[in-house]
Amino acid sequence: MSTEHEEPILAPTTDWVADHVHRYVATDGEDGGTWRKGTSILLLVTRGRKSGSLRRMPLIFGRDGDSYVVVASKGGTPQHPDWYLNLMAEPNVTVQVMDEIVPAVARTATSEEHARLWPEMVAIWPDYEEYQQRTDREIPIVLLTPSG
Repeated sequence: MSTEHEEPILAPTTDWVADHVHRYVATDGEDGGTWRKGTSILLLVTRGRKSGSLRRMPLIFGRDGDSYVVVASKGGTPQHPDWYLNLMAEPNVTVQVMDEIVPAVARTATSEEHARLWPEMVAIWPDYEEYQQRTDREIPIVLLTPSG
């Protein structure tokens, strides 16, 4: 996936999330680069597994070496979020952190990585623990490793 998108990138369908993305993109993250409780936000661009369209989603993130770390929680619903299903079908993604846009490769954390990274991500966003209690699925942790 190119870091320069010739095709349109679809915004999330939830109005407040779409507004957040619009502000982030318009200001290179100056407005929208942090969220509640001061958490850092990145924008993840995936290719829709059914539509083939590019889609952008704001996500809380942490770091693990050179990789960005995100959590596929969807608030603890029984289903994985669409962005996670999209990157499982096509792991080449684009990540924007503030004004930096990089191509990356996404992969689900191994069991060992999940065990190590889960407490770190809960420290960043404590609600993840509550989300995990709401669902029977193990909430995936995803590593986004820059590839360019």
